[in-house]
Amino acid sequence: MTDQSSQPEVTIVLPAFNEEQSIGATISRIRELHPDFEILVVDDGSSDNTASEAEKAGARVYAHPYNIGNGAAVKSGLRHARGTWVIMMDADGQHAPEDIARLLEFREQYDMVVGARTRQSDTSLHRDLANAVYNGFASYVTSFKVEDLTSGFRLVRAETARRFLYLLPNTFSYPSTITLAYLRSGRNIKYVPIEARARQGKSKIRLLEDGSRFLLIITKISTLFSPLRIFLPVSIALFLTGLGYYAYTFITYHRFTNMSILLFSASVIVFMMGLISEQIAHLHYTRIRRD
Repeated sequence: MTDQSSQPEVTIVLPAFNEEQSIGATISRIRELHPDFEILVVDDGSSDNTASEAEKAGARVYAHPYNIGNGAAVKSGLRHARGTWVIMMDADGQHAPEDIARLLEFREQYDMVVGARTRQSDTSLHRDLANAVYNGFASYVTSFKVEDLTSGFRLVRAETARRFLYLLPNTFSYPSTITLAYLRSGRNIKYVPIEARARQGKSKIRLLEDGSRFLLIITKISTLFSPLRIFLPVSIALFLTGLGYYAYTFITYHRFTNMSILLFSASVIVFMMGLISEQIAHLHYTRIRRD
């Protein structure tokens, strides 16, 4: 086990909820490959022997008194990690400990390094399709090609990541939030292709509920850091709809209707809201840089 009196260079944070089947083997393999790293397991109120299996394998365990959420476990891990660098990875066996070294290769050049799942990964078709939608939306918002928005396998500098803790939700959508927050605050990200394995046990993610929450989180963070990317298309769509409706009513009835006025007015209002939000976002970004 890592010497408690010294500060490790790297902390591996494993958020875990009822992962007694896989967590011991995951920790043992990490210790075998990186004996000097701190391994911190955040037990998110498990009802099985996750905590004892983790301690038996040689990890330091921080336990939540009850289940709060995967994002909350990651936030606790970032708060209590002693390492300069933090690697977050799943405890269910999906992420190969052998890929840790591949992420660490880029730690000095990038603010965040993410393990991006390739097509060879053992993932379901519906989840791949959902990730493609998330990646496309995030890429548009950030003007940066996001290769895997929801990957939970990522390397960050602990000091930098802690600045964004107040933004992170307590749910599975924390990877989406921290990715967008990093990109919109001017930090750089490197994607490293990995092959994710099938998880051991049953997935905790609910496709419809968590999927809709992911989209809501993306929209919320987008309006926080780059609001005009959301408001401007809506404003243009309203304006063009109003223009088209006016053309139709002018040709058909030879008059300018109230609906056209409403659409044009809504277009202007949404655009002005976008400008105001952009100024608020600038103040928010200035605060983060100052902190």
